Amino acid sequence: MRRDLAGFSGRGYDPGRNTLWRIAWMLASGVVVTRWWCPNALRIALLRAFGAEIGEGVVFRHRVTVHLPWKLSVGDHSWIGDSTWILNLEPVRIGSDVCVSQGVLLCTGSHLRDSPTFEFDNAPIEVLDGAWVATRATVLRGVTVGADSVVGATALVTSDVPDGAVVLAPRAHVHGGASTDRPA
Repeated sequence: MRRDLAGFSGRGYDPGRNTLWRIAWMLASGVVVTRWWCPNALRIALLRAFGAEIGEGVVFRHRVTVHLPWKLSVGDHSWIGDSTWILNLEPVRIGSDVCVSQGVLLCTGSHLRDSPTFEFDNAPIEVLDGAWVATRATVLRGVTVGADSVVGATALVTSDVPDGAVVLAPRAHVHGGASTDRPA
């Protein structure tokens, strides 16, 4: 089937704020929030001012991109690592004591592959208390990462992760030696 992208309507998607509010967020994010010189306290204050629910003791490192802060909730004492991208067209809920390591992608958006106009197929993401999503992992729409679970470095998560589970990226084949897969 050939896609007709000119016919894309975006039906069913609600960004949750008007265009001016979204432009204001893009400016605040691009000019201040993502910058290395922006202190964590200011970063958190701006995220809250734009509607994010952020608990106590949260660390948001620089270069973290939050698409729509009014669709983000983060519990107490969680860490969000450098260069993480929270592409939250739908709500993203991150629990307490969660570590989202560097370069992680949390992506709530997708498209219907059999739609001739490539319409959205979005769903929320939840990362429950005590979980660790390690560096460069990707968590896709509709996924719940269970409490106290580990998503290993570079893993691609397309379905729910049970509480306490460990998900690793596919094992690399190493010629002449053993692979050294580790969760992070």
